[in-house]
Amino acid sequence: MPPEGPAIAGVNDSKQLPAAVRTRLAGTIRERALALGVGAASVREVDRINIYHATVLAMQRALAHLGVAPDHLLIDGNPLPTLGRSHTSVVKGDSKCYAIACASIVAKELRDRLMASLALRYPVYGWERNAGYGTPEHINALGRVGATRHHRQSYGPVVQGTLFDTLP
Repeated sequence: MPPEGPAIAGVNDSKQLPAAVRTRLAGTIRERALALGVGAASVREVDRINIYHATVLAMQRALAHLGVAPDHLLIDGNPLPTLGRSHTSVVKGDSKCYAIACASIVAKELRDRLMASLALRYPVYGWERNAGYGTPEHINALGRVGATRHHRQSYGPVVQGTLFDTLP
């Protein structure tokens, strides 16, 4: 985000914002950002290398798509020694740091769109309501109809269900 100029009104911890507000703010953030990079890791990668290493991989991919080489990073959460970049970790950073809050809003808005798309294909899991979290509705659906290729096979309820018959 530009170091000068006014902050975008309403930017806050993304978990505290309604989805419609996140959507509006994400558009404004994309317009004003000096650079923006998004990275992700697939469920197969999470299963293969674990969530910590998949998080680092997703951050490295986001940095590769950034278009500029930052001197130093601010990241939400705990330090990531294997990131290989100079960074400062800020626990609860999305509620303490404007740039982290902006990144979190963009990430959650993208996640919400992906979950809504999955919900159209697989409505039984309630992905449009649970944003990928293991809510009772979601876990019950896993027990009733099994996992899809979009579920982590290392996720406890999937493993405990002795790998239900999977949907395509």
